[in-house]
Amino acid sequence: MPTTPPPAGRRTFLAAAGLTALTVGAAGTAGSGTAVAAGRPAGHKAPASGWHSDPDRRTFTIAVMPDTQYLFDGASINPEPVEAALRHLLDHAHDENIVFLSHLGDLVENARAVEFAPLSKVFELLDRRRAGYSVLAGNHDIDSSKDDQRGPSAYLDAFSPQRARRLPTFGGASPDGYNTYHLVRAAGRDWLVLALDWRLSPAGFTWANEVIARHPKCPVILTTHEILYADEASAEARFSSYGERLWDELIARNDQIFLTLNGHNWPAARTTRTNDAGNDVHLHLTNYQDRYYGGSAMIRLYRFDLDRNTIDVSTLSPWQLARAARGDANALELQETELTGPEDRFSVAIDFEERFAGFAPVPPRPARPASRMLLPGTVAYWRFDTGAEDGAPVDGGLRVRDLSGHGNDLVRAAVPGSPADALRWSAEHHPDQPGHGSLRFEGGKPPLRGALLQTVKGAPLNAAAFRSGYTVEAFFKLPADWSGSRNSWSAILGRQGTIGAAGKSGDPEEPVATLSLTGGHALQWAAAPLDQPALVTNWGHELPLGTWWHVAVVNDGRRTTMYVDGCPVVRNPATATNGLTTLGLSWLVGGYEYGGVLDQLFRGWIGDVRVTERALPVGAFMNA
Repeated sequence: MPTTPPPAGRRTFLAAAGLTALTVGAAGTAGSGTAVAAGRPAGHKAPASGWHSDPDRRTFTIAVMPDTQYLFDGASINPEPVEAALRHLLDHAHDENIVFLSHLGDLVENARAVEFAPLSKVFELLDRRRAGYSVLAGNHDIDSSKDDQRGPSAYLDAFSPQRARRLPTFGGASPDGYNTYHLVRAAGRDWLVLALDWRLSPAGFTWANEVIARHPKCPVILTTHEILYADEASAEARFSSYGERLWDELIARNDQIFLTLNGHNWPAARTTRTNDAGNDVHLHLTNYQDRYYGGSAMIRLYRFDLDRNTIDVSTLSPWQLARAARGDANALELQETELTGPEDRFSVAIDFEERFAGFAPVPPRPARPASRMLLPGTVAYWRFDTGAEDGAPVDGGLRVRDLSGHGNDLVRAAVPGSPADALRWSAEHHPDQPGHGSLRFEGGKPPLRGALLQTVKGAPLNAAAFRSGYTVEAFFKLPADWSGSRNSWSAILGRQGTIGAAGKSGDPEEPVATLSLTGGHALQWAAAPLDQPALVTNWGHELPLGTWWHVAVVNDGRRTTMYVDGCPVVRNPATATNGLTTLGLSWLVGGYEYGGVLDQLFRGWIGDVRVTERALPVGAFMNA
């Protein structure tokens, strides 16, 4: 809690009356207060902690505990809420993949050893399990009139660097002992947590900047006691004067800092600022000491999901939840088990790869040789990484070799009157595409225009019936201005010939097989199996534009399944299907025929395309 609130008179002090007085022995761990140097060299990777977190799972949780001071106030001592919170974290470490706990300061009310002793004892729960955590001094934990050069204190006796260095996440401490850093292994990388004193000295700022510089590829979460407060009139999160100094001297200039966490003030609030590199920094204030029972050791859970590019945040009191579950909770406690207001339960969207690209770019996956992609059963493999100049028109005499060696070469064809650049070379490609190149197709109608590729006459693929199964797959991207009115039903690839000519029922003008895009840019595989009287259709979902995708249509001789980026779509029919009907005509890449004539040409990019006469494992193209 602040000694002087930012706007005068905006708080009501929560009396400690009603807190249970306990007699607790001395803290089990006491340090000398002597500072230690950095405990590990830069780049050292912390091992997984003993509380069974998974360092490689792409979802993980960091827990945050703000001001607990009213639970440790002179003769009014009740460690039970903190103990319940810590036990909750230990109990859920595996299923929530909890990798770390950050306490935001104001651990106790009066900075006295008798207050620190019971809290220190409770934190032994984490020490024994070697669970990673950090604590830092708030203004009630030390002489708040001094900065981190204040010297010995009861806080430092209870939570010294010597104590912290026993934990696997501890990285080091400033020479004064009041600032520490921690390396948390999660989602396959190190994350750096800075735990900074109530007031940094010039030496403290230098130390913090040097720690970040020694770990140039680590995303940084900065924790300290005071940065933000919430304006009473507008509820807007604003910097305190010290918060502005932190921003100017530390946060803004270090792009690695993407999230800051502080307590001290209330109510909870958050804001976003743009740093010197032009990137967002998310700044969050969390403190519940003004609520019933001093906040009852409420915790924030920051659930990172790197696949969804999201941090989901929730706020709860494990102690109150347990009391409610036992039927012991009173009327006020029942309101405090979990907070659901917009500043207590929310999600933060972060494209982690893009946000961290300035200091820890993900290296692009190198191209893979064509020979590596020729899995057993490959009958055609085309790629467009010829080294041609990006954007150059494709020559009318183009012949794309079938890299499988089966002679299923492609040649260029165009709608009369289409411009020369209706088909162009491109350096763009899917991140997991083996060949680093593509073709840019500029098809559309009305009027019909564009170019496409087709297999040469007599190519073995033209007559293939795939009686034992097949896999048809391609990488593609639709431009942001793709239009359903001009580009719908364009095909990535398909076969010439109509189902009418093949003796199948239904619209006789439909092609015997096509992988097309609906007006809502959803994939459709419509094919006439050998053993069915009509087309059988697999439907994908609407795909966002401007994104590279991989599509695979897999038939195992019994059923056909469509996958998008290795994931099955919902509308995969259960109909038994075997083989593909053929009239011995060409396959088309980038074109759609209706009634045996070109009806629509593809618009967008097509990368590597492969056809096999067997069902391939999901993701074989991307993961090889």
